[in-house]
Amino acid sequence: MIVPALTSVFVRDLCLFGYHGVLSEETRIGQRFVVDIEIRADLSGAIATDDYEQAVCYGTLCDIASEIVTGQPLALIETVAGRIAATILERLERVMWVRVAVHKPSAPVPYVVSETAVAVEQARVQEVAFSLGSNLGEREAVLAAAVDRLSLMDGLEIANVSSLYDSAPWGGVEQPAFVNICVTGWTTLEPHAVLRACKTIEADLGRMPGVRWGARAIDIDLLYQGTREVRDRVLTLPHVCLFERAFVLEPLAEIDPDHVIGGRRVRDALAVLPRSPGDVIRRAPDGTGRWGIKEPEPA
Repeated sequence: MIVPALTSVFVRDLCLFGYHGVLSEETRIGQRFVVDIEIRADLSGAIATDDYEQAVCYGTLCDIASEIVTGQPLALIETVAGRIAATILERLERVMWVRVAVHKPSAPVPYVVSETAVAVEQARVQEVAFSLGSNLGEREAVLAAAVDRLSLMDGLEIANVSSLYDSAPWGGVEQPAFVNICVTGWTTLEPHAVLRACKTIEADLGRMPGVRWGARAIDIDLLYQGTREVRDRVLTLPHVCLFERAFVLEPLAEIDPDHVIGGRRVRDALAVLPRSPGDVIRRAPDGTGRWGIKEPEPA
């Protein structure tokens, strides 16, 4: 199966008249501005069905640029470009990334130049959540290291980390008990880029190929990313087993109980999940430091 990729859409040399500039003459007389727009969007539905309603209209991009350029005078074309980009992301939910260049052909500078211009890039920020688990080796230390590695990823910001949860194995394979956590945050990355990073972290922290749902040093599952829906050979979003696993819903409900995934609120999904006694137990704080890892004694 082909992994769906983002589609690029371009608008070039859109000529508009506005009153932007630092000098009083610029805001009084006005001048011509030329705008270039490039967006990357998930248009897989439009491509598959030839449905205009699932596409991003060139005219809409031009309308947004015109609204900003012909509207309120601004001192900087950097601000003009930034507002066009922000408005595109705000109004067009399929757009994941946008680049806007604003050219100022008649800039009042004492040099011979063909034009001056600025370009602004902005990416959509999406909520993201991970489930992490370990049942081999120094489980708590490995989980802490995995969170640290996620925190260092470019394009990913970790906002919340749950408590530690002891959980029974899931999936029917006899093995040691797990320690689980959930992590939430924000990302500008594409889902498959996040998945690749998770797999790299797993390998670096000692995960080895083995039986599906078997024992492992570390497991990092991408649970959801914004409202993105992905169905391919390597990734399903939201995670296909999310609402079946108490060791996911318990820690996720601790840090984000009202988050809605596929029309279901996390706390509500947890409330109706069939349970067995002692399947998932939240650890009480024990004063030993982050997630039960004993901190060194002070010198």
